[in-house]
Amino acid sequence: MTFEVLAPRKIIFGAHRAIEVAAWVSASQREERVLLVTGKTKRHAHVIEALSACAEITHIAVAHEPTLALCEASLQVARRAKVTRVVALGGGSAIDLGKALAALITNDGEVLDYLEVVGRGQPLRNAPLPFAALPTTSGTGAEATKNAVLSVKRPEGTVKVSLRSDAMVPDLALIDPALTLDVPRDVTAATGLDALTQVIEPYVSHAATPFTDAWTRDAIPRAARALPRVLRDGNDLDARSEMALVSLQGGLALANAKLGAVHGFAGPLGGMLEAPHGALCARLLPFVIEANLHALSARAPKSPAVARYLEVARWLTGDPDALTGDAIDWTRQLVDSLAIPTLHDFGLDAKDIPRIAEQSARSSSMKGNPIELTHAELIRILEAAY
Repeated sequence: MTFEVLAPRKIIFGAHRAIEVAAWVSASQREERVLLVTGKTKRHAHVIEALSACAEITHIAVAHEPTLALCEASLQVARRAKVTRVVALGGGSAIDLGKALAALITNDGEVLDYLEVVGRGQPLRNAPLPFAALPTTSGTGAEATKNAVLSVKRPEGTVKVSLRSDAMVPDLALIDPALTLDVPRDVTAATGLDALTQVIEPYVSHAATPFTDAWTRDAIPRAARALPRVLRDGNDLDARSEMALVSLQGGLALANAKLGAVHGFAGPLGGMLEAPHGALCARLLPFVIEANLHALSARAPKSPAVARYLEVARWLTGDPDALTGDAIDWTRQLVDSLAIPTLHDFGLDAKDIPRIAEQSARSSSMKGNPIELTHAELIRILEAAY
């Protein structure tokens, strides 16, 4: 047995605790200049006011998933402002951009010097600026991870790549479930299914550890109970708190284990389609479970993942006698009940399916899948989700 554990330096969890980020800024007892990265609207004014009372603020807003161009422009703004700390208040896009900027501000050169796949992939030479993440959705778990995803336009199409370093894990992850109360139902559904996926995939991954198991074993049944509740009543703070905790646990799990085929597909698809990441994960989840179970049965029936999928089925359904196939049925019924669009509805052209399968097979997330899927199996998953 061998493993490592990576987590934020400090985690604060609780409703109505978001303004404590101001105390984190003030604790340095020096004049601070804070780069505040938010979504496209200045939601949660009470948090912004608390920060403004203790530091000079430079504000950057991100309307969609962050791009290389936005990161480059924001980096110039941040360096000119000589910011000393970074706070991200928003969904995964705001947190990813804030995380990237905190790392890049202290390191010379261009963004491409440090990006994986399309860039030079150089390691960070200097420690990032102090960084605090305050999620306003419950899905990505970005407040606990070590990478930031950027979209990069290339001649062959847009790709999503990561800036990644152990040093990029936030210094403070401040999870206030009350910040998620005004999230629309469609966003709640997509992000909630992303959160569910991000606790299932690390649990069945071959890279799971006792630490990640502790988080995911608690989170999977918690998500199964809380997600329907929060979709019935978005003002249910208790259900919002449950999903915020699931999202955090998913971030901790994926930072220390790996994901799987759902996220292996979601990266290339997200680069090609104008589709929310969580909705893509939701659409793919039941078909990936089905393909994995068939592949395990045929080629690795003694794999620990088989027993783990059985546990997943029983946690999702609440039925102690459920079988692995019930996990497929439960997730498919949930996705259908929420009217999650198909890949065709999102604009995928059928002729692009082989190319997506090839790109997905090379993704870092795919390497965490409990069994290596063949090209034909990858094609069948995409066709089923199409």
